Amino acid sequence: MTGRDTTGGGAGSRLVGREADVGLLRAFVDRALSTGGALVLTGEAGVGKTALLESASQYATETGATVLTAAGAQFEADLSYAGLNQLLYPLLDDIDRLAATHRRALTVALGLSGGSPPGHLALSTAVLDLLHQAAGERGLLIMVDDLPWFDRASSVTLGFIAHRLAASRIAFLAALRSGEEGFFDRTGIDEYEVDPLDNAASAALLTDRFPTLAAPVRQRLVAEAQGNPLALLELPASLTGPQRTAQTRLPALLPLSRRLQNMFAARIAGLPAPTRRLLLAAVLDGTGDLDVLRSIPVGHLSTNLAAAERAQLVRLDRDEDRLLFRHPLTRSAVVQLSTSEERRETHRWLAEHYQDQPDRRAWHLLDAAVTPDPEVASILEGVADATLQRGDAVGAVTAMLHAVEVSPRGRERSRRTAEAAYLAANITGDLRRVTQLLDEIRRTDPGRANSMAAAVAASSLLLNGDGDVDTAHRLLVSALEMQSDIDLAEEKNLVEALHTLLLVCLFGGRPELYAPFDAVLSELGSRTPELLWVTRRTVADPARTAREALDRLDAMLPGLESEANPSRIVRLGIACAYVDRLASCRAALWRVVEGGRAGGAVASAIEALFLLGNDGFFTGEWDRTLAAIEEGLKLCDDHGYRVLTWPGVFLRGLIHAARGRTDVASSQADEMTGWATPRGVALVQCYAAHVRALAAFGEGDVEAAYQYTAAVSPAGVLASHNPHAMWLVLDLTEAAARTNRHREAAAHAAAARQAGIAAISPRLALLVAAAAAVAAPAGRDVELFEEALSVPGTQRWPFDLARVHLIYGERLRRTKATTEGRRHLTQALETFQRLGAEPWVERASAELRATGLAIPTGVAPQLAVLTPQQQQIAMLAAQGMTNKQIGARLALSPRTVATHLYQLFPKLGVTSRAGLRDALTEQSAKEIGEPPRKDE
Repeated sequence: MTGRDTTGGGAGSRLVGREADVGLLRAFVDRALSTGGALVLTGEAGVGKTALLESASQYATETGATVLTAAGAQFEADLSYAGLNQLLYPLLDDIDRLAATHRRALTVALGLSGGSPPGHLALSTAVLDLLHQAAGERGLLIMVDDLPWFDRASSVTLGFIAHRLAASRIAFLAALRSGEEGFFDRTGIDEYEVDPLDNAASAALLTDRFPTLAAPVRQRLVAEAQGNPLALLELPASLTGPQRTAQTRLPALLPLSRRLQNMFAARIAGLPAPTRRLLLAAVLDGTGDLDVLRSIPVGHLSTNLAAAERAQLVRLDRDEDRLLFRHPLTRSAVVQLSTSEERRETHRWLAEHYQDQPDRRAWHLLDAAVTPDPEVASILEGVADATLQRGDAVGAVTAMLHAVEVSPRGRERSRRTAEAAYLAANITGDLRRVTQLLDEIRRTDPGRANSMAAAVAASSLLLNGDGDVDTAHRLLVSALEMQSDIDLAEEKNLVEALHTLLLVCLFGGRPELYAPFDAVLSELGSRTPELLWVTRRTVADPARTAREALDRLDAMLPGLESEANPSRIVRLGIACAYVDRLASCRAALWRVVEGGRAGGAVASAIEALFLLGNDGFFTGEWDRTLAAIEEGLKLCDDHGYRVLTWPGVFLRGLIHAARGRTDVASSQADEMTGWATPRGVALVQCYAAHVRALAAFGEGDVEAAYQYTAAVSPAGVLASHNPHAMWLVLDLTEAAARTNRHREAAAHAAAARQAGIAAISPRLALLVAAAAAVAAPAGRDVELFEEALSVPGTQRWPFDLARVHLIYGERLRRTKATTEGRRHLTQALETFQRLGAEPWVERASAELRATGLAIPTGVAPQLAVLTPQQQQIAMLAAQGMTNKQIGARLALSPRTVATHLYQLFPKLGVTSRAGLRDALTEQSAKEIGEPPRKDE
């Protein structure tokens, strides 16, 4: 017998997803070994019935019971008593202990002696007597697999026994495929149907047995196997190595191993020829539409499909007028059992049927083709474009590659190959495929290796893989300069080239990189695509150009609700990032992420995750942001997208810096600087400086914060073509003011005001107004702080808003407006605590204590003999900070700090900084009633 479903685990292995089934069988064995009983397992082929039988057998053996096993075999189905002989073989030595009549009946039936054939009742009684004898005190389990293939005589005898086990210590357990009948009488015997595994268990089984399967491949196999363990374990073995790791796309119909073919072959091969042709047409058509099958000239549809229904291969849904295959793998078996000419003939017929549906017609013509066909190639290219617009990036690449297959060698084939390459690089995440495709162009059509499409693909590979900004820039600019007259076929390549060039310029971060880009846009004039025009203004140099594009950008955002193209969604997200409009993109970006998780546009999913992370940092959803970042970084590692890694590393570094994990933040900044500096990737260098600046603020090192922010954009200037200059307006101004660079602080606040970036978003309006307040002289600052805090909508930006409350509260405390200062400091503290921004919690808490307000928490205890401000200065000095550093932290002059230290030394009984630590420790111990302790 072939095809026994011994899947899902052997005798000593864990059966994945079968905990309930195993529990039920163990309960049956326990019960039946005490009081007798019979149970028949049913289920589709390969569902794991044999594995469950083996599990029950092992359990029964562990309890001390005797186990007899047998399995039906097709080649023995006509041999009388073959099954009974197999089952009772271990008990042959015990036959002599039976009564003479029973002994004679058994030995004759089993061929151990001559004589007249025994009667059915005599033989069955003899077998039952032998089984009772074998059961003894420990019990006996009879286990029969593939019951329908037992010969008639054995089946009748087993049926007699299974109905007469009450009050015995014998358990009878058998298995058969659903829909198969034999000679065993199942009337009145309990049956248990073994269901397929659910999706979670199916995925777990694949992960356990094939841990290197790529996630999209695993998802496809789960869908195709529909919970059948045999299929789950056999399908991966039929795939190539590149197919298992998703380097090569899986075929529409998965190849079947010989064992899987055997599950279906007998039932399919025995069908009439017209039925097999109908089934082949149904598989290759893929719609299940009975109208399609009715038009095939093979006779009456219902009559010809009846045989397939009886074989339980298909069922007819007459309400929907559709043909449904009972298992997806039946389709693969139908195709594999057909000849190549039969398949081509069927595809040609289907292509004729779909004359009015060009997309379907193209696919059938492709599969029917044996030579290159320019018409089919052109149709498939159109299919690729339409598929991408519907959001299926992987399908678009597949269609374009098929267009390449049927393109005659020459210009069009090379162009389509290059377009497939840049789709793979920029959207689907298949950088390995890009290299292969570009190599094919160089090998087969060297003259087209520098075409615009090839340049887009190659530059995407250089940027995403190596971060080689300058070479990618030269490739694209050269291709654009060579394209003097853009025809319709090349126009989409031009748009892709410009979007890619814009990204290259952004990472390069140097104003001169944009000149060739702007020259092409100027030449295009009104032909410039709307999204490209807007993105240039909101991303390249938003401090100077974003305002003129905001109305047009805002008008585009409602369309995201119905947008399916992942590339367009991500590009709109990029256009929104620096102008604080990502909230409008969230739902669409999550759709892109879900598509990537399902094996779709992986590169787009990475970008979407980091755009969502960008939004999440500024809106204070830091834990959720970290989760999105980690997912995106893993995808970058899995697919080799090095340059796309850095936005994620940047955001992760910002959160760690804000939460006081300076060592982690510094490590992230070092990693970014080490990679970006030798490559001249200025944007990533800005990322690193931003992270370092925030970490320095958290540590109270405002001098370092000033140096890092000024490296991004000098004081008094919003650096050209550097969007991060807008984000660091308040940081640079505060750092300048707190390091007594008041002229620089005023100049930078004024530059931000004059640039008009406050009109871009409420967050930038908050930062600009707060920077003006920080730089303003006493008396004028209060009005400006109130202006900042009155900006509508700033609650959406909790960290920035809390920082403004903190700075304002500090100013009010120093001007003795204690009550009002406490209000702002308390608001800041509550937000920082919610975000887990520990350095900022400490700073706000220290300021509140300085107002005389006791703050309970794991902060240093109050020192009664010192004023609140002296307490702060003493603790900071004890930590080793200089007068200048303490002054910068507390917004005091170094001279004022020195005066306070001079006054507090006598209060603590010390004469220098060296004794501060022990004095503070002793003072704290006195306040909480503990003996003083000296630290070594």
